[in-house]
Amino acid sequence: MTDAPSTVTLALDTATPWLTLALSWAGGEVSVSREVGRAHAELLPAATRALFEEVGRPFTADLIVVGTGPGSYTGVRVGASYALGLGRVWGAPVLGISTLEALVRGEGRQGVSLDARKGNVYGAVYEVRGGVVQGRLHPPARLPLTEFEALLGGAPHHHDPAPDGVALLRAGVAHGQRDWALAYL
Repeated sequence: MTDAPSTVTLALDTATPWLTLALSWAGGEVSVSREVGRAHAELLPAATRALFEEVGRPFTADLIVVGTGPGSYTGVRVGASYALGLGRVWGAPVLGISTLEALVRGEGRQGVSLDARKGNVYGAVYEVRGGVVQGRLHPPARLPLTEFEALLGGAPHHHDPAPDGVALLRAGVAHGQRDWALAYL
């Protein structure tokens, strides 16, 4: 799926302690990511409206991208429920994409992971070009941190960074799924 010039796309992720939002339209793109702990449900609606107001856009989108985790049970469900609700009201499709794809930085082969406790991570190894995942060299999985680092073979490892809303949005537009499932840490 490609983003047509007139298409307004909203991306959101609540799987991590960060509330991550991004918006793209023919005139540009904007994103915000702020640490909110477990307050996603309380802050998500107002933060989403504020993002639209900040750029002077009406509160509607043609496409919604949602981070599907891995993440906390409640956090992942808050984002998914909100995205599905907006999608129904706006008549917009909701595409799911792994939250891990919002953790990529720069270009080339790289590993991204989130802490899964007790020495484990939930991670993936990707090939990134143009700021978007182009290939999955190791699919998302829960592994001991030492085993995951061995998979990297010296490639950069981005562990628990703040999600990048624009990376999430672009990944969703490039290869988001209509049939998606949530993943938990």
